[in-house]
Amino acid sequence: MNNDYNKALLFKQVNYSVDGLHILKNITGSIPKGKITTLVGPSGSGKTTLFKLCNGLQSPDSGDIYINDKPINSYDPVKLRRNVGIALQNAAMISGSVMKNLSLPLDLQEEKLSEERAKELLHLVGMNKDSLQRNTKDLSGGQRQKISIARTLVNKPKILLLDEITSSLDSVSRQDIEELITKINHTYDTTIFWITHNLQQAMTIGDYTWAMMDGEIIETGESNFLKDPKKERMKDFVRGEVE
Repeated sequence: MNNDYNKALLFKQVNYSVDGLHILKNITGSIPKGKITTLVGPSGSGKTTLFKLCNGLQSPDSGDIYINDKPINSYDPVKLRRNVGIALQNAAMISGSVMKNLSLPLDLQEEKLSEERAKELLHLVGMNKDSLQRNTKDLSGGQRQKISIARTLVNKPKILLLDEITSSLDSVSRQDIEELITKINHTYDTTIFWITHNLQQAMTIGDYTWAMMDGEIIETGESNFLKDPKKERMKDFVRGEVE
């Protein structure tokens, strides 16, 4: 994880505050290219804020962030969000068809998504190509999440940020999404950074894991460290004594 060449994301002493509240505190570390890194920790520990810094939705107060060896502030915002995609828990859809939703990223860039490419994306996420004209309001939660992920993949991002994307799904749909993300990682060598409250998921899916509490990264390593963390605060979290 310490080889500079293999760092998809690199954080150096990153700090972020809102109204005097220190949300992120000296975040330092790297996310390896082509791997799945999970991010765990109690609610309110700063995980989603860290993600917003990664694709330029917010900017740090101090410190440096590098995306594929380039300073994040050297990217054009549109190009940055093409390189760093994000899928969220609620899988928000615009009103209308699956095709309309898949087309949205390119519509915003005044480009056009071909029907052939849309069908390729549906196939990738395990949905029937005939679903293109279905209304998104008729989709199940798992299907909506698949469409959300497919929409994120329209720009072929090198890094994919996933924020609790399976937390509201049933066990079958959750397993489908886990298999899909693993497939995307293996097929396209996409770097995955995944926030999850499910520690079993973090260990099963993640090659590496970051543990975050109170705005600080308190422990990192191969994901099986969650079975026996070194830090007492992390041990309490794993035992369910910290929420």
